[in-house]
Parts: sequence; structure tokens; C-alpha cells
Amino acid sequence: MIGKINPEHVLFLDIETVPQFASYNQVDPELQDLWPQKTRYQRKDEFSAEEFYDRAGIWAEFGRIICISAGFLRNVSGDWQFRVTSYHGEEPKLLSEFKNLLDTHFSRPQHLLCAHNGKEFDFPYIARRMIIHGIELPDKLNLFGKKPWEVAHLDTMELWKFGDYKHYTSLKLMAKVLGVPSPKEDIDGSQVRDVYYENGDIDRIIEYCERDTVTVAQLFRRFRNEPCLRTTRYCGSDPFYLIFES
Repeated sequence: MIGKINPEHVLFLDIETVPQFASYNQVDPELQDLWPQKTRYQRKDEFSAEEFYDRAGIWAEFGRIICISAGFLRNVSGDWQFRVTSYHGEEPKLLSEFKNLLDTHFSRPQHLLCAHNGKEFDFPYIARRMIIHGIELPDKLNLFGKKPWEVAHLDTMELWKFGDYKHYTSLKLMAKVLGVPSPKEDIDGSQVRDVYYENGDIDRIIEYCERDTVTVAQLFRRFRNEPCLRTTRYCGSDPFYLIFES
């Protein structure tokens, strides 16, 4: 089935998230009361609610998006290229910019969104944060009333399960076993909060997010038994500036 998908119809993406605030004492008191309830099964008895707040970025109710990287494949004179850009800054602004991308360039029925663990994390997280900010959902994220086959989402982790719903495989592990260049050359997801709040290094996070987006596209190609894209070059005049070629 995946072999029948036109690669140019797929938007690959990854998001990076952090807790809404740098520290627990900045959280609204009412939300502080709700936080232990939300996380009681994950925390168990290992951490207090305050100690566990560093992980708040994985919940859309207590976290926020600081970067969305999105990329697409294009066949240029027989040579496949992958171009990726990133949306960052204030969350309402980056969400509105990403919505505009979906509404203008990836709005047709044949267009698909693809992420690693996207169905469990990236897609619902983006949709929830849009609703919180009063941003109308683009059609690709609005699942209300849609039948399963009408949902235009691909998930590389789900593709790897082959029906085994208990199986979880990280992006890094899947890239390794499928011979895809590792995306984890600098930081990993557990370090994003500190890099953002302690170091203020958004550029480092953007690069990390873009590498993951490239890796998702590489995995998509490997599922189609196609070679990885390997050559990298930059186009400063093009907003989609990071290019991998076959």
C-alpha cells in the first residue's frame, strides 16, 4: 500500500515541546492542583509532582510547542530532493504559520501527514494546542466525524508494528536497524527542556527537530525499499533551505 503513495503528496514533520513554564512555582495554582492527578500513573511514588514537572512538555495541557519542522520530497529532473523548514517563536504564531502551510499547500484529499509516533503524539498535540489558542483546525488535523480511512495520517512507528500493538520502537533504534543515518548527533528529547530554558539555544533545538524530520522521510523511503537521501546542501534564498538529495 505504501508503495502506491505519491511521495510528493506527503508532508513529514516533527515537533519539539517543553513545559509551559521554566519552573513549577510559575504554574497557575489551580493547574498545580490538577497536575498530580494528570500524572499520577506516570509518576508513581518515584517523584513528587513538583519534581516531575520537568516532563510536563509531553502533555498538551501543561506543555507547549516551541518548534515544528516540516519537509517534503520533490522530484527535480529525475533526482529526489527533500526540503525542510521550521516554524518557531511564540506558540500562537508558529501554529498559525503551520496551519497556513496545511491550508495552502497540503490541503488536497491525497495529501498526507507523516511523523514517528505521530498518531499518539505529534498530530493530537498540535491539534490540542491550536484549540487552546483558538486557532481553527486545518482539515488534516480535524478528525471529528471522520472514518478511520478518511484520516490522512501516516505513522512510521505504526508501519513498523505490522499489527503488533504492544510494540514500541524509538526513532533512533528504527533508523539504526534500517541503515538510516542517525538523527541523534547532538541532543535528545530528554534534553530539550534544559537547552531551551537553561541555555536559551533555540537554534540547537531547531536543528535537532529538522534532523528528526529528515529521518522520518528516510524511514518512509526505506519502507518503500528505496535508498536513503545522503547529500546535503543549503539554499539560503529559499525558505525551505535544507536539502537532501539522492
